[in-house]
Amino acid sequence: MWAKNITGNFANIIHGLKPSHLTDVVVQRSKRMILDTLGVGLLGTRTDVFQKMIQYSKIYSSDTSSSVWGHSDLKLPALYAAFVNGVATHSMDFDDTWHPTTHPSGAVLPALLAVSEAVSEKQRISGQDLLLAFNIGIEVQGRLMHFSKEASNVPKRFHPPSILGTMGSAAATAKLLGLDQFKCKEALAIAASYAGAPLANAATQTKPLHMGNASRHGLEAAILASLGLQGNKLILDLESGFGAFYTDYLPQTLPSLSSYSWLLDQQDVAIKSFPAHLGTHWMAEAALAVRRHLAKNGESLPSGLIKTIVLKVPDMQYVNRPFPSSEHEARHSFQFAACSALLDGCISVESFKEENISRRELNELLSKTHLEQSPNNHPSFNTLYCEVVITLQDGYTLSERCDTFYGHWRKPLSRVDLVKKFHANVTSVLSLEGTESIIETVDHLEKLEDCRVLTSILQESTKGQPKLSCSERGF
Repeated sequence: MWAKNITGNFANIIHGLKPSHLTDVVVQRSKRMILDTLGVGLLGTRTDVFQKMIQYSKIYSSDTSSSVWGHSDLKLPALYAAFVNGVATHSMDFDDTWHPTTHPSGAVLPALLAVSEAVSEKQRISGQDLLLAFNIGIEVQGRLMHFSKEASNVPKRFHPPSILGTMGSAAATAKLLGLDQFKCKEALAIAASYAGAPLANAATQTKPLHMGNASRHGLEAAILASLGLQGNKLILDLESGFGAFYTDYLPQTLPSLSSYSWLLDQQDVAIKSFPAHLGTHWMAEAALAVRRHLAKNGESLPSGLIKTIVLKVPDMQYVNRPFPSSEHEARHSFQFAACSALLDGCISVESFKEENISRRELNELLSKTHLEQSPNNHPSFNTLYCEVVITLQDGYTLSERCDTFYGHWRKPLSRVDLVKKFHANVTSVLSLEGTESIIETVDHLEKLEDCRVLTSILQESTKGQPKLSCSERGF
């Protein structure tokens, strides 16, 4: 067998996988991921951090160019189209999440769509090509995460997409570019030297750059490998290679091509119903359950009756933000999720607007709130829970606990709610016709002859950004 080591084994699998290896479950789940990623990415093109990255990327020029989602008047070199569209997908922390912990789609899909448009006019990247490359990018991330128990926990040092997304983007684009086994190996080696960003930049405008950089750098690694640039041939085998990111890294060979099994076949992803850190989704659902005891039939919350609010959570310090002062801090705050859900009876995109974050009523609830961390509540997206305990002024106590929120891989969004989320995200950016065209195209992606059809729809834009309430969004 050609592969003599883990790195070689990965390269062999990346090069050797074919559309016939994809299962119906993998195709169906990955289409859901693609549709959701396009929706949150298009919504993200209206964020402040995305606009900053557009201004930055405009300084670059190239003979070939790729579309910027939601911007009919702008194209960029493929590397920077991948970058800005990657930033868009994570600009509101609205993209999918997997276990072990990472956001798998946002680094891969923007790179693949940028490549599919930048190849020569005579060359066509089909939807089938895109589906296979996308799933390889997701698979490589999943396999690398499974080589570490540390990766199963909520991170404390590195933001996972900056590590895994870079490797996934490199693997996916290497496949789409048709690199041989040897150059696939080089692409992984080069990508590893681009990987890694500190978690300290969570809850800031810089965090979305981790996703954009992962998409761009993975693509760049594949391009450099195609030009003959060389790296360490054992990058996935060494403690000083990819092992530098995880203290307990223990790599293993992948299944053989003759009987390949996909991780996405075994476990779905979580798809969010509001734009915030995944941990806050447990908190919001628990808070909404408590609220139903206090305010029924659409009534306002009688917040004056509340004496204290106790939130029982796992040890996740970067989601402990008692008084968030920006949308990015609010997206990473157990306290904000609980109090916003209690006050409004829902959480939506609008919840993170400045005028809603600074409300007097919300801050009064926040001042009554504190966290309790339990040693038996493990900080893993597969096992954690959140509980909300409210004590009223008369001493009466109400509590509700969420073990699995709606949208988690154990309790996935229905097709109806997935499409409803997509519509809510995209209709402020694209026409209704364009919105429906994307859904139709993704639904039949394996039959698409040229992915430029999809990128041309994504580039269309409409003026106006209507504000949608929780009831209008349907969540």
